[in-house]
Formats: sequence, structure tokens, C-alpha cells
Amino acid sequence: MIPSRDIAGLIEIMAQLRTPVTGCPWDVEQTFATIAPYTIEEAYEVADAIARHDLGDLCEELGDLLLQVVFHARMAEEQDAFAFGDVVEAITRKMIRRHPHVFADKDGQLTPSDVKGVWERIKAEEKAERAARHPLGSAAPSSLLASVKAGQPSLSQAMALQKKASSVGFDWNDPRAVLAKIREEADEIEAALDRGDTEEVAAETGDLMFALVNLARHVGADPDLALRGTNVKFERRFGYIEAALAAKGRTLQDASLQEMDALWDEAKGKEAQPVVPAK
Repeated sequence: MIPSRDIAGLIEIMAQLRTPVTGCPWDVEQTFATIAPYTIEEAYEVADAIARHDLGDLCEELGDLLLQVVFHARMAEEQDAFAFGDVVEAITRKMIRRHPHVFADKDGQLTPSDVKGVWERIKAEEKAERAARHPLGSAAPSSLLASVKAGQPSLSQAMALQKKASSVGFDWNDPRAVLAKIREEADEIEAALDRGDTEEVAAETGDLMFALVNLARHVGADPDLALRGTNVKFERRFGYIEAALAAKGRTLQDASLQEMDALWDEAKGKEAQPVVPAK
């Protein structure tokens, strides 16, 4: 095997990795469910490279994301469901259908708003066609929340679900009421901890996170951006701990939790100090 610019080479590599006995043991034992988290992770890596304006990393991360598509397609092919070529054909057909102003209707010019209208109309037609392919009686009952995409990040999905429910009045009118709900959920977690019920602790933790997203929505904050900001802050303060210990010729492994906590508070204190402009 040698590197190639041809997608067929990547497909062949994945086929060999998935071959029992002669392939890679880790790759062979994977399933759609076990690979799905990696697929999501790679999509985030792509977004991160774009945010950093790093086109070199973007090229590499797009390759990692493409590998995920090839991986899923290979597992489906092993089950005689579909192959990579079917994936390409399906998206090609969809793009041609959703852009009649480019590939079919050559008469007249469409504005961006016209294009969006055509896109939404055709998407609705495709949704109806997918529903028609289901056996009678298998379709889920219509719901206000049905339009919320299940595949999006959980924070975004929680926000979208709450906005939909709020549109019909199922909502609090005061962020302080949401704060009370957060305290209630925290108390339920503590009760579950006291009972030693790990499954309930996990479920109640999810309830707490949902309530926190609700609070973010009520105060006009983006929960994902807020968490990313906290992640940056955590890295900065933890870096201060490492640097302070290194200045003393010590490592994290040498320090006690109490020492690290003290340095953490020291980092917080320095951040809180007002910046005095130079004269």
C-alpha cells in the first residue's frame, strides 16, 4: 500500500483493516455505535481548524473526517446495506435536486432568498418521501419537537428543544425560576449520591445540565460559547499552577491538592486585579 490521491486507495485500506484475522483487531471489532463518537469528534476538529484559520490542519482534519465516512460505509457494505459509492450517489442526487437553478432550470435568475425557498421546499418534499417509504403505522406521531435535529451537539439540541417548547408558552418567565430549578436538580443529585445509585446520579446530572442550558437561554448566553470560555479559563489557570511549580523546580506530581488549590486561587486573584494603564 502506498499513499494515493484516489479515494479508491482509502477504501481499499479500510477494507484491509476490517478483514478478520489479517486486519487490525481494533478496527475489526468496531461497530456503527462505537465509531459514532469519533465521527462527532472529528467534525469538531474540523471546526476548530477553521476557527484557528489553520488550513494545513484543516486539510488533515478533513481527511480524518473522510475516514469516518469510509469506515461507516465499509461496515454497511459488510452487511450488504450500502457501499461508499452509494453514499456518493445519494448526496450527488440530493445536491442536483436541491439546485435546479444551477443544474436544470437555466431560465431566469434567483436571488439568495429565492434559493433558500427552493431549498426548503425540496427538503420538505424529500422528508415526505422518506416518510412514505416507512411501513404503514410505523411513523412517529407529529410533534412540535419533531423538527429539532437529533444529530446535533447535545447543548445545541437542548437549546433548540427549549426554544420550541417556549414558543407555545411552556417556559419560565424569570431566570431566577430557572436558577431555583438548578438548585433542585443539584439536591436530587446529592440524594442519589447518598443512596449510591450511580445510574440515577447520571440521569440527574443530565437534568442539571439541561437546566443550565435553560438558564443560559434566559440570560441570552450561548451555552457552548460559555463553556468554551470556561475551558480556556481552566487551561490558563492550570497553566499558572504548572508554571508556578516549575519555577520552584517541582512538578504536578510533587504537589499536594492543597498546594494546587492555593495556586489556583492565586491565579484567580491575579485575573481579578484591575489593569493599570502605563503612564
